[in-house]
Amino acid sequence: MTAPIELLQFSGDIAFPGCCIVRYQARSNNLYYWYYKLQATEPIFPTKSGKLTRYKHLGASGTEAHIEVLMQINRRNQLDALSRTLDSLMHCWSDLYENSKSENQS
Repeated sequence: MTAPIELLQFSGDIAFPGCCIVRYQARSNNLYYWYYKLQATEPIFPTKSGKLTRYKHLGASGTEAHIEVLMQINRRNQLDALSRTLDSLMHCWSDLYENSKSENQS
């Protein structure tokens, strides 16, 4: 594993792939409030009843849970970008290696 990826993994929790933060509005007695939730593509978050759900309530903007998940999503995005870059470099290296190998055999 490469050093930047290891450093990223040790810097904190990383959001599961396919997770995003969703902003939604709740209403109480003609007052509207904005809240945030973490949403997954599949049910992965445990509920009190032991079932799994796609949603995890984070609360209002700036809460500890909201900020922590923002950091987890940021780490996931960085990890995905590093992985794509590494894959691209490996493909380029493979192409160069194959080209130099065929030139040496000629």
